[in-house]
Amino acid sequence: MTVRKVKSVWNGTLKEGKGNMDITGYSGPFTFASRFENGKGTNPEELVGAAQSGCYSMFLSALISGEGLNPASIETEAAVTLGEVDGGPAITNIKLSTVVKCDGLSQEKFDELSVAAKEKCPISRLFAGGTATIELDAKLV
Repeated sequence: MTVRKVKSVWNGTLKEGKGNMDITGYSGPFTFASRFENGKGTNPEELVGAAQSGCYSMFLSALISGEGLNPASIETEAAVTLGEVDGGPAITNIKLSTVVKCDGLSQEKFDELSVAAKEKCPISRLFAGGTATIELDAKLV
């Protein structure tokens, strides 16, 4: 199996400190303000959303391709909610919104495959049984 590595460095206190995340093809700052307010930089929840939306899109493409079809595009957005569980911060919801263009794909088959992708992509499986629910709003155009 493939192993991927990323690196994060944090310096200082939670509110006054700052950090940097290094990911293949991306290096950027994160701070208290970028996570809990509207500051510049990224945050772990955005990266979770990127992982979830990318994983879902690729898995749905694999399922559609398995039906002998070729999706023209799969565009997925993830809205990640950071809430509170048991007195501490936790990701409580991820809402996926996807729009798919694929000639020959019936609405019934699309509905089946879009739900299967939500349940079976590796990032969704990571959250199974955890604190987050994953919602889906899928459209075939």
